[in-house]
Amino acid sequence: MKYYRIIPFLIFIPVIILQINIVPLLLFNGIYPDLILILLVYYTIQNNQIFGTISGFIFGGLYDLIFGTILGSMMLTKTLSGFLSGYFSSENKRDIYLKALNFSLIIFLIGIIDKIIFGFFSYFELSTRLLLSLFTNSLFGSLYTSVLSFILIILLPNRRLIE
Repeated sequence: MKYYRIIPFLIFIPVIILQINIVPLLLFNGIYPDLILILLVYYTIQNNQIFGTISGFIFGGLYDLIFGTILGSMMLTKTLSGFLSGYFSSENKRDIYLKALNFSLIIFLIGIIDKIIFGFFSYFELSTRLLLSLFTNSLFGSLYTSVLSFILIILLPNRRLIE
């Protein structure tokens, strides 16, 4: 059995605890970093697209249950994020994609899509400012997440979480 495939799900528990307890302290004007997205993209690049899609489905479902969001909204966005980040999972280019700048750019692109899709499910009032707020939340939220991922990937020894 491949035990290294279980490790992301074990790391998910402390990451969700950090997301609940520490991330609200980092809240800036309603914008927060998404630690679960960083974990998901990292392990999707390490493994493959199918692993990322399944992990995104599980991470999103647990996120929906823990945070009480609309059931299935985060599940859909994390599944899509895992699927899209799987396009950066190439055995030949894995080390290139896990360099700090490249990884943070991948997080930025995936984060924009993730937050836009989630925004369609979370904004209930229809107003003329819907697209503006959706765009600013997704742009600045994914920028915040990518800066945090840049710092995390620099601090990691050998560019590895736990393997």
